[in-house]
Amino acid sequence: MNNKSHNQIVSFIWGIADDVLRDVFVRGKYRDIILPFTVLRRLDALLVPTKEKVLETVVFLKENKIDDKSALKSVTGYPFWNTSRFTFESLLDDSDNIDSNLEVYLDGFSPNVQEIISKFKLRNQLETMKENEITYLLIEKMATKEVNLSPNEALNGKGEKMPPLTNLGMGYVFEELIRKFNEENNEEAGEHFTPREIIKLMTHILFTPVKDKISKGTHLIYDPACGSGGMLTEAENYALEVTDNKASFLLYGQEVNPETFAICTSDMLIKGEKPENIAFGSTLSKDGFPSLNFDFMLSNPPYGKTWKLDVDAIVDDRGIKGKEKIKDSRFEAGLPTISDGQLLFLMNMVSKMKHNTELGSRIATVHNGSALFTGDAGGGESSIRRHLIENDFIECVIALPTNIFYNTEIPTYIFILSNRKENNRKGKIQLIDARGHYVNLKNSFGDKSREIISSQIDEITQLYLKNKVTEYSKSFNNDFFGFNEITVERPLRLSVQFTNENIAKLRFDKGIIDEMLWVYEKFGDDVYSKLEQFKPQIEAYLKKNEIKLKATVKKNLLSQKFWTVQLELLNITKQLMAKIGTEQFDDFNIFKLLVSKTIKQEKLCPDAKGTKLILDAITWKNEDAERVIKKKEKDGTIIYEADSDLRDTENVPLNQDILEFFKREVLQYFPDAWIDHSKTKIGYEIHFTRYFTHFNTPRERYILKKEIIDAKKKVQKLLELAIDIKTA
Repeated sequence: MNNKSHNQIVSFIWGIADDVLRDVFVRGKYRDIILPFTVLRRLDALLVPTKEKVLETVVFLKENKIDDKSALKSVTGYPFWNTSRFTFESLLDDSDNIDSNLEVYLDGFSPNVQEIISKFKLRNQLETMKENEITYLLIEKMATKEVNLSPNEALNGKGEKMPPLTNLGMGYVFEELIRKFNEENNEEAGEHFTPREIIKLMTHILFTPVKDKISKGTHLIYDPACGSGGMLTEAENYALEVTDNKASFLLYGQEVNPETFAICTSDMLIKGEKPENIAFGSTLSKDGFPSLNFDFMLSNPPYGKTWKLDVDAIVDDRGIKGKEKIKDSRFEAGLPTISDGQLLFLMNMVSKMKHNTELGSRIATVHNGSALFTGDAGGGESSIRRHLIENDFIECVIALPTNIFYNTEIPTYIFILSNRKENNRKGKIQLIDARGHYVNLKNSFGDKSREIISSQIDEITQLYLKNKVTEYSKSFNNDFFGFNEITVERPLRLSVQFTNENIAKLRFDKGIIDEMLWVYEKFGDDVYSKLEQFKPQIEAYLKKNEIKLKATVKKNLLSQKFWTVQLELLNITKQLMAKIGTEQFDDFNIFKLLVSKTIKQEKLCPDAKGTKLILDAITWKNEDAERVIKKKEKDGTIIYEADSDLRDTENVPLNQDILEFFKREVLQYFPDAWIDHSKTKIGYEIHFTRYFTHFNTPRERYILKKEIIDAKKKVQKLLELAIDIKTA
């Protein structure tokens, strides 16, 4: 079944929703009814052929007092059943009791289907359906023979064959319905549903290189954000195809959204897979398969989506900074910013790699650009990339066209990881620029206005397999993407001078200088003896001007003792100025010694904090002043104070010598600079577009001149033709 048929089914189901539900629900709430009934109709179609045989078996089990109904699986041919006497069609035979019969029908499903019904919360809607008398019309529409929701071929009302709706096709239908529901409800989907051609590209690159190495036996395929299960289904189909069915595959997945979990589980039932292999809940906070490792993993995890709800399960109560605070070993490499958890999904897959098999594990996962380059050296994202690259896991990164997804226009990339690289790939990362490999769609679907056709999937796959340097494929050593982030310091240079203007501010604490200034201008020197009397007026001033101070700060403002301490500091400073004078010093080191000497000689008593306040009040930065000395080492080495305003960082490629880089790029411009080696950090980033700048050679001038002349002639002819038509 092609996309056109899928779209017809989507339109049909959407039409049912509008016809039946528009007077009962707003469009955004159609999903609460339509999605579960679509799933049930699909299951119902499979159970109809064996309905009578199931009922006979139920009678037999009852007569023989056998409570275990698992024998019904062999009757239906599927791992689920329905023990009621109803089908969608037979429910229509008793319109008066259709609501009560529908409940009996739902109760008749096997436990695994009951879980699906529960996740949809369908029973919560039955009373509303009954009150609005829409049950019969809905069942009648869903039971039509004009559309085939079954995975098997069926006949329409005219006896014509209708193609089956495969599990992959059903996934597409559900994803498109959910997208439309979210648009109507002004909601974002949260997940970016993966176009089928992207899944095909991922599966081609995941399985093709190792198809001859996949031995007989069972291999495990896993998707930690499996949605409706489309990736898992396509992965299994392609794996069976390229291995000529010589191996078997088990599908595992986890999904946090109850609707898509229910959809995925229903299709696993239809395929005969184990529904218990699809775990419900957040992969990040509660790993559904903590003891399993997988051969193949693929996913399109949510990106740009917060992991705040998972944080308590991953880190302790002290916050999310620092490796020592990580509780979950899957994420020990580092934690990304709280607003985007996509790299946590990737690290979850990396933690599930098999390291004790010849095949190892292969991963294909979709990410946006932030996974490539967001984050500073030493930060969570960069540390995760460092872990992946230094362990030589990243095999390839493929840049996809924009506008290729249904719910986002942003650039996206496929990451291919392996812990069993071929020799020619070891220590290297291949980059493939597939941004131009697309065709435009006649009609857009959400943000999707482009698609990658089969021939282009083959082209990209061949670029990967050949691994040659071309216009669209390049390969770099791992350390090419790494760098040392060095911190470049420059010395603090201060000038200093006593002036009445400079020292006047010492009367006030700099943290509340505006408030103290108002109080002093209002009450003058009386603040040192009568401040208690002025408290009501000060309080009224703060309230009137909506000035909110911390309790301790406000206490200081209203404390006569605090004012007196500030005055004493001012008076000490005046004594120093009287002895030292008002000369400007451009060597802070000499001036500081002079101040210390004067304080000792005059027996003044500022403490270390007071002395610092005095110096801070009378100094300013001056690039022509001498460097401020921090300390002298025993060997005579002078350590200078760093000027934080002049501090800078430089990224030095790992394959370059730091000192040589520093001499070349920094010292020749700033001879007084130095490196603070204690702050050096290693980072990794992949700035994809830097490596694929496609330069178009400008045309020769004579060609441009000829084109301009030809264009003028064409315009002239058009003008003459217009004049002739007008005068005719």
